[in-house]
Amino acid sequence: MTTNLVNNTADNLSKLNYSVLVEEKEGEYQATVWGLPDCQVLAATREDALKNLHELVNARLQNVEIVTQEIEQPKSEHPWMKFAGKYKDDPQFDDMLADIEAYRRERDAQMEEYYRQLDAEEEQA
Repeated sequence: MTTNLVNNTADNLSKLNYSVLVEEKEGEYQATVWGLPDCQVLAATREDALKNLHELVNARLQNVEIVTQEIEQPKSEHPWMKFAGKYKDDPQFDDMLADIEAYRRERDAQMEEYYRQLDAEEEQA
């Protein structure tokens, strides 16, 4: 797995958008930054909650650095690929496929008969 650090300048980080959950709880408003449960405030009004949360987030971001990392997902083989072609040289493979096909035809015929019986019973009712 590789990680690439993307350098951000102050210009492209001058504004930060974040989602806020605002909930009314027992006459007060709770505002929480989505994904940051420790960035949460309670206030008497919705507007005060949002204002207080904005101040809290700004205070928290004063002494932090925001970096963006690009993480490349490790390449892994499809879990079934190791079985692809496993039976290509097996002399009984074609016989096995024929048996499966015959069984499938038999089961389809049974189901068809079952549905015919259901239709006949429905018509008699």
